Amino acid sequence: MPRATNSPASRARRKRVIEEAAGYRGRRSKLFRYAKDARMKAKYWAYRDRKTRKRNVRALWITRLNAAVRAESLTYNRFIEGLKAANILLDRKVLSDIAITDEKTFLEIVLKVKAALAEKNKAAEISLLKEESQGKKKIEITKK
Repeated sequence: MPRATNSPASRARRKRVIEEAAGYRGRRSKLFRYAKDARMKAKYWAYRDRKTRKRNVRALWITRLNAAVRAESLTYNRFIEGLKAANILLDRKVLSDIAITDEKTFLEIVLKVKAALAEKNKAAEISLLKEESQGKKKIEITKK
């Protein structure tokens, strides 16, 4: 009995790999062995760099926000803290876009953030004073 090689399926698979490698330079687009490796690496790099692109774009938003906020005499870290204190739920992408395109709106956001930070600091000072006064009472009670 003759040997079965399943030639149609093998040829279709090779053809598909060669077609996917179209546009690569030299033997990487013409020979199956090299096209297979080139296609595998291309898919690996594409997957990896989709993640890297997200990371890079987020870093860009943060850099833009930092520059815009420093112009208003605030640091990025304090700005984010103030956003949470003011309960402003805008993400970095939107804030970065607002900082670039609409300076007036961004300035209003910064003013709200500064007000929320001032209020937060005042509340922290009050609680600290209360803790200190309670601590003195506890010390007096233990001495008696």
